[in-house]
Amino acid sequence: MREEFAQLKPEKVIEFFYDISQIPRGSGNEDKISEYLESFAKDRALFCIKYKNNNILIRKPASPGKEDVPGVILQSHMDMVCEKNNDTDFDFDKEPLNIYIDEDFVKAKGTTLGADNGIGVAMTLAVLDSKEIAHPQVEAIFTVDEERGLTGAMEFDVSEITGKTLINLDSEEDDEILTSCAGGVRINHSFKYKKIKRPKDTVCADILLTGLQGGHSGMDIAKGRANANRLLGRVLFAASREMEMNLVEISGGSKDNAIPREASCRITLEKAEKENLELIVKEHQRYFAKEFKGPESSIKLDLKHVDSKCDKVIDDESTNKIISAILLIPNGVISMSNEIENMPVSSANIGVIETKDDEVVISIAARSSVASKKEEIISINRALSSQFETHISFHGDYPGWSYAEESPLRDTAQRVYKELFNQEAKIVAVHAGVECGIFGEKIPGLDMISIGPNIFDVHSPDERLSISSTEKTWKFLTELLEEIK
Repeated sequence: MREEFAQLKPEKVIEFFYDISQIPRGSGNEDKISEYLESFAKDRALFCIKYKNNNILIRKPASPGKEDVPGVILQSHMDMVCEKNNDTDFDFDKEPLNIYIDEDFVKAKGTTLGADNGIGVAMTLAVLDSKEIAHPQVEAIFTVDEERGLTGAMEFDVSEITGKTLINLDSEEDDEILTSCAGGVRINHSFKYKKIKRPKDTVCADILLTGLQGGHSGMDIAKGRANANRLLGRVLFAASREMEMNLVEISGGSKDNAIPREASCRITLEKAEKENLELIVKEHQRYFAKEFKGPESSIKLDLKHVDSKCDKVIDDESTNKIISAILLIPNGVISMSNEIENMPVSSANIGVIETKDDEVVISIAARSSVASKKEEIISINRALSSQFETHISFHGDYPGWSYAEESPLRDTAQRVYKELFNQEAKIVAVHAGVECGIFGEKIPGLDMISIGPNIFDVHSPDERLSISSTEKTWKFLTELLEEIK
């Protein structure tokens, strides 16, 4: 299999990407990929620090003739989002990704590909491995746990870093130079509930919503994609107004920074209401098919009456609070920019709903490029928490990255791109968390951009990496390293 990938260009980049794909590296499970990076450095006699949390720093001296040029930092994250199709049997903690070539794309069978940000790691390794690329001193920063809240970057010890120029390799469109991004925070609501005896003369039913595209909760939030958790909440709210019912369990999504593709629940209801529930589900199937005709043509809402022996259910009050909260918690785009066309300013994603022994937890990823708008989302959730009597917690708060009026690196990148491809690169902001904001706070005066090849449908099993775009970005990166003064 590796030999097949070795035929692609740029050879070393693709080879390293293949090798990385064989190492389990979901967020929080970076031990093996960190060890791989450390061994890579030792095999090439490069300076390396492996930190306690598995962050990695590798330093490579400047190539001949570049010793007097200030050093450059190449930065990427080693973890990936682990999403799979419902019918895919796969253990992200143990198994290598089953990647394959489909014309111009690299894909993974039934799972996320991990090109976010494995391709950035692979490009950095190819630079460190090369004896031909002209470059200043390179300091390669590989962080952990980016996908769950950028904690690797927040914990990174920059005391050994000497560079004042940083190229982040975590962007996903090859004709863009990213120069600013949103900040964000993770919000959790915990609904404590009582287990009560199942009401007499009730039956059980499972409701399952599938077929959604999902995607990145920042990059794809403005594309009109449906959130499975929110849609299931709508169905349940409609049912709760028509009949007495109790939740047994509810779940949806697996990562708070991924738009959930599937959601399901089990409820109890009176036998006489079975037909009524069927009508409600069919009605919402029609609603959703019409509302999301373009982006979500495969949406499917299923109802199954099941013979469950469960004798305990979630109490009435908690059932109503949970269903109402799913409808009231902010979700999707909240505000749009007045300066940048089609750019969200603030958003929220109800990413995960999980039923535990005595609580239901709803996890949200909130983002904003304006600090006060992020505080607004936090305030709304605090108010809802007070009304619903949830335990609310916040974690993974990270800063945004503001556009710099002066940036020699950005100017050089624009010039190099124009010379290479005979067109202007787009200077863009992104509604997603990029580690540049954190490193900019840690290293005052740091001059930064972010670039990367075309990657589509990240954070979903449809994720795919363009091979030709990877070659284009590699050419851009190596020429940029040579032109940095």
